[in-house]
Formats: sequence, C-alpha cells, structure tokens
Amino acid sequence: MHVSEIASGDIPPLSGYSEDQLDKAFAAISGEVEASSAALSTPEAIEAFRLQWLGRKQGRLKAISDAWLKSAPAEARKLIGQRFNTLKAEIEQRLEHASSSHGAAGLDAEALASKRIDVTLPGARRQLGAEHPVIRTQNELLAIFARMGYSVSIGPEVETDYYNFESLNFPPGHPARDTQDTLVIAGQDRKPLRDRLLMRTHTSPVQMRTMEQHPPPLRIVIPGKVHRNDAADATHSPMFHQLEGLCVDTNITFADLKGTLDHAMKELYGSSVRTRFFPSFFPFTEPSADVQISCPFCGGSGCRKCKHSGWIELLGCGMVDPSVFEFARLKQPAYDPKKISGFAFGMGIDRIAMMKYGITDISLMFSGDLRFLEQFA
Repeated sequence: MHVSEIASGDIPPLSGYSEDQLDKAFAAISGEVEASSAALSTPEAIEAFRLQWLGRKQGRLKAISDAWLKSAPAEARKLIGQRFNTLKAEIEQRLEHASSSHGAAGLDAEALASKRIDVTLPGARRQLGAEHPVIRTQNELLAIFARMGYSVSIGPEVETDYYNFESLNFPPGHPARDTQDTLVIAGQDRKPLRDRLLMRTHTSPVQMRTMEQHPPPLRIVIPGKVHRNDAADATHSPMFHQLEGLCVDTNITFADLKGTLDHAMKELYGSSVRTRFFPSFFPFTEPSADVQISCPFCGGSGCRKCKHSGWIELLGCGMVDPSVFEFARLKQPAYDPKKISGFAFGMGIDRIAMMKYGITDISLMFSGDLRFLEQFA
C-alpha cells in the first residue's frame, strides 16, 4: 500500500490486523497528513485541510473509520482505535499550529502597519501654555520686591484663630473681625477660640509665623490665596489672591515704607506713576494708611477707570503695631518693640491684574474658559 493510493481518495482494505500491519497502514496515512500540512500558508489552505481530514461527511478520518474500524473483528478494534485516535490528535495538532502561526503572522502584519509613519504628513503642533494673568502679575510683583532684597514666605490656607486674628491684634470681640466675613471650619465649637480652624482671610498670619521662626532683620513678601464669605460679583469673589509684605529692623520709619511702595508702583506701572497716602485703620498697624496711585491709563487727567478722579486706591499699609511684636516676642525674644520697628503692606493681586489687563469681571479669571485665557498666551 502506497501513499499515492491513499491520496487518490480510496481507502484500501487492511492487509491484516497484526500490530505490525496496522502500524504500516497508519504510518502511510500519517505521511500523507505531513505532506498535505506543509502547504498550510493561507486561511483557505487551512480550511481545505480541515475539511479534507475532519469533514463530517467526506473527511478522510470518517472514511478510515468506516473502512477499517467498523469492519474490523472485535478483537482488533482496540488496536485500530488507539492508532486512529493518535492519527486524529496529530491532524488536530497540525491544524492548530497552522492556525496560530497564521494568526500571529497576521497580527504582526497589522502591528507593523499600525506603526508605519507617513513622513509626508505635517507634524503635530504642540500648543504652548501661558501664565495665567493672576500668576503673571504675582510673578511680576515678586520679581520687583526680590530686586529690593525681599524673600518669599508661604503658609497654610487653613489657619487657627490665633494666627489669623488674635496674634495680629484682633482680640475676641474686636469689631474689625466682623469686616473679614470669615469662612470657618465646621465642628470647632468645643475647642478654645484661639485653636479653632478657619480659612485664612488674609496672608498676614504668615507674617507672625515667619517672625516666630526668624529673628530680625526681616524682609519678606507673602503671596497666596485667601477666602472670605463675600457675595460674588464683577469685582468680588469668595476666593482671591493677596500679596503682603513685612520689613522689620532697627530704625525703620514711615519714610522707608513710602519709598518702598513708591518704587514698587513705578516698577509696576512706569516711572511716571505717583503715589499718595491717606490715613486709615488696620488693627495690626499704627499708623495705617491707604495708598493711591495716579491713574496709569489717563496719566491723572481723569477717565472712566479712575472714576474721573485721576487716582486709584490700590493697597493698604502701615507701621507694625508694637502689640504685634509682643506676640512674636513670646517665641522670638529679639522682637522687642523698644528696639525694633517695621512696616507691613498688602494688596490684591487679582485687582492689579484686572487693572493691568483690562479685565472687567473677576469671575473670568477663575472660569477656566480657554477663550479668555488664550488672550494672554
């Protein structure tokens, strides 16, 4: 019996049922399986191979079963069945291997195609970011004071009543506390008043924290977010930004304060800008003053932005109250109000940014609207 005879489609009868005769018959079939599986390079060839050997009606295995297994005597069926199962397993294994190899090749081809680069396409343009107007204004102010020898200090936005009020000469019951519209943290009623937590209403607490950690001389500016229970409108927001400053040394006078702020405003708005001071009140400074600058838009002649007065109120300042130094002295004895003096000032960064860039509604700066922000790119 030859492989060519089997390939013709006929299943020849077995010459005998001894193990040697069965081994030779099934070896011939196995040779044909090996020969036909060598060409399984396409999905069509794999499917043809499956139908040729495993087809339910015309498959070669079914024909072998009908010709050899069903007609065999009972004592030979076990030997034929064992070899039949081995042949079937071989066919299935070759089929599985061919299918997986072709699938992997297909995946590799797809992966390669997905990684192809069309060098004729225009490159992807990376959009460049820009500083937010508040951050840009803050950085300008910090650079101005850095050139005057000031360093930057920061502190927590959630503060205690002691640092936010008491240590800055806002004793309990002081009417100035009512002007701060404070946002307090819930569940603090059982704590002593000075330990209760709140959202800081100004960056002034960092002044006290810094004095407790560093002896004089001291020159710092403090940028940061602050929070007040203000109704939102075009010029007010419950969250805004401040920049405060503190200078402490021996023989610091009000003239030093005026010279510092006059120079800072000229750096920010131009050398033609003038400053003037009016008496005011802040619990942590004495004397206190409000600072106005000549309108940088009309040069002081009067316009809509300065309400036709020629002047714009911009910040508050004053000499540090001796009682504030007494609080700092509890942890840092060098702050003796009889030996040192100092001044402090504070300004709203958001308001300066609105003036500088002609922004009419403060909420635009916190809306995250790219149409607004892209104007400053």
